[in-house]
Amino acid sequence: MDGVVYGKNSVLEALNAGNREINKILISKNIHTDTKINKIKEIAQQKGIVYQFVGRDKFQAYEEFNHQGVIAQISPIKYVDIDDFIAEMSYKNRFCSVVVLDGVEDSHNLGAIIRTCVCAGVDGIIIPSHRNIQVNATVDKISQGAVNLIPIIKVNSLINAIQKLKDNNWWIIATDASANDNYYDIKYHDMNYAIIMGAEHAGVSKSLLKASDFVVKIPMQNNFNSLNVSNAMSAILFEALRQKLVSNCKK
Repeated sequence: MDGVVYGKNSVLEALNAGNREINKILISKNIHTDTKINKIKEIAQQKGIVYQFVGRDKFQAYEEFNHQGVIAQISPIKYVDIDDFIAEMSYKNRFCSVVVLDGVEDSHNLGAIIRTCVCAGVDGIIIPSHRNIQVNATVDKISQGAVNLIPIIKVNSLINAIQKLKDNNWWIIATDASANDNYYDIKYHDMNYAIIMGAEHAGVSKSLLKASDFVVKIPMQNNFNSLNVSNAMSAILFEALRQKLVSNCKK
C-alpha cells in the first residue's frame, strides 16, 4: 500500500532520516507504550509532526500488514538520477559500489536486499522502471526503514545504466549459476564495482551478462542450486565487505 510506512522500526527510520515528508502518524490505542513508541512521539514533537492515538477502526485497511499499531502517512521515496549518482560517487575518496537488480519481482526480496546493502555499506541500488518491483510499503517494512538510508536509482534501461558506469571507470560483475569463476575470486576492494543480480526464475539477462566484465557464481553442493536472490546477494556483499576490512587493516 503506497503513501504509508508501517511498523515501529520503519516509522522511526523515516523520522530519523528526514528525507520524506510525513503528514501524520497514527498510533493504536490498543498497543502498550514502549521505548520505540516513546521515541516516535519524541521525534514527531521535535519536528512538528502530528501524531494521534486512534481506535482499531483506523487500522482496518492495514490488517494484512504487520503494522505493530503504528502507521505514518508519508510521501513516496525520491528516486535518484543515475547521472547524479555517478557524479556524486566520483567525489568520494574511495572505491564505491552499487547493486543492480534485473527483474526482482518480490517485495520481500527487494526489502531484504535493501537492508543488506545498507548493512554492507553499498553506495546505491539500481532498479529498472519496468519488470521489477518498485519500492512500496511492504518493501519499506521488510527493509526496516533502510530505504531511507541508501540512494535508490530508477532507470528506463539497465543496459544504458551499465554502460554509463563503465564509461566512468566502474567494473561490472554479473552473477550466473553456470559461470566459471566463484564470487570470492574477485578483488572487490580494489575497484568501483556494480553487482548485477537477476530474478530467481530467469537470472541475469543475456544482454547484461554480455556487457559485464566478470561473471561469477556461488558454488553449491549436492546439486541443489536454490538460494533466493536476497540470500545470494548477502553472500557476495559480505565477502566484498570482508575484503575491504582486511585491506584497510593492512594499510
